[in-house]
Amino acid sequence: MSYVALEPVALEPPAHVTSKRRWLRDNLASTPLNAALTAVVGVVVAWVLYRLARFVFVTAEWEVVRRNLRLFMVGQFPADQLWRPWAAAYVLGVVIGLCVGVASAVAAEDPRRLAERSASARVTSRTRSVGSGLRRFWPLVLFVAVVLSLIRTPLPGLLLVGLAAAVVLARMVGRRLPGLARWLWLVALVGVVGALQVVVAAGGVGWDDWGGLHLTLFVTVAGILLAFPMGLLAALGRRSSLPAVRAVSVGYVELFRGVPLVAFLFIGQYLVVYAFPSSIDPPSFLVRALIVIALFESAYIAEIVRGGLQSIPHGQVEAAQALGLGTLQTMRRIVLPQALRNVIPALVGQFISLYKDTSLLAIVGFFEVLDVARSVPSQSDFVGQGLASITLAFAGFLYWVGSFTMSRESRRLERRLGVGAR
Repeated sequence: MSYVALEPVALEPPAHVTSKRRWLRDNLASTPLNAALTAVVGVVVAWVLYRLARFVFVTAEWEVVRRNLRLFMVGQFPADQLWRPWAAAYVLGVVIGLCVGVASAVAAEDPRRLAERSASARVTSRTRSVGSGLRRFWPLVLFVAVVLSLIRTPLPGLLLVGLAAAVVLARMVGRRLPGLARWLWLVALVGVVGALQVVVAAGGVGWDDWGGLHLTLFVTVAGILLAFPMGLLAALGRRSSLPAVRAVSVGYVELFRGVPLVAFLFIGQYLVVYAFPSSIDPPSFLVRALIVIALFESAYIAEIVRGGLQSIPHGQVEAAQALGLGTLQTMRRIVLPQALRNVIPALVGQFISLYKDTSLLAIVGFFEVLDVARSVPSQSDFVGQGLASITLAFAGFLYWVGSFTMSRESRRLERRLGVGAR
């Protein structure tokens, strides 16, 4: 007797189509109480949006921001040297675009499959890519639109358009160079150093004269680049089997977590000098503040990473050892990738906190965004007019754009890596 093997048939779930009216009824008005709560919340939200729109488009006198826009962007940077931050922005924009393009090329599907697509499919893909890019970075697009609406000369607008074009072209070039992936760290390092060199080269402006959003972004990026590896080492040190290493790591983390950043900023302006030999010039005030911020943030990053390391089951370490992997290989290939993946939300939250904590630089003499917002209403042309709410609202908008963009990118990265999904 012979048997015929039947292939299993994949059953698709039945299509479930819900109209918008049905969705609204099920989610917002399923019961009389839910309907009443929806109505009350809707009225409150509408009132808040109305007041906000009325403040932005009717009552607010944005002239004070327009006439001091350069202070908000670059502080007291000399007008005849403004080409330097623009050149640095172009260098960083090209580097970022190149890195994003290379990363996209590595993550993309097989190029042979792309070649099989029709021309119409590629056009549709490009159109969707542009639309997804606008949806992804709409806070930055809004920021550019607001800045352009406050500018009365065409040159800054043309420079912004050129910067966006340079980023797009660099991304297109990067997509054609997937082999550059292993050298991305070197490309990023060269780009950052090159941008700094453009600004502070001979005849440039010293770091202590930086201010505004320019200073905020620099301290945030530099603080993240310095604090993350230090925090990673401190987290590994806390889990070390060597008592001396573990004690030093614990003491370092607990010290910097137990004292406010404001106190460390004051202390750093005087004590950091003694850490350098007397034969060399002491670092600038901004470098001292940056050292303190990196040490402070790395302590919090260490605890975040330590939590991620503890979330990895010990069975994975034992399995790696059974395969013949050493301690460093196990940590680098098995434990750390999973641990860092698990703590992405907490890490990005700490980076956002660092971005907002740059406002504390005002207490040690730097003319950062919040200090600009407080001082501008005291100018002779605007004193006594009650414009502090307007300048502070604009400063809050600048902080919101950066924080919200990092938050959105964090959620996007979590979805791509499947954080929280099995």
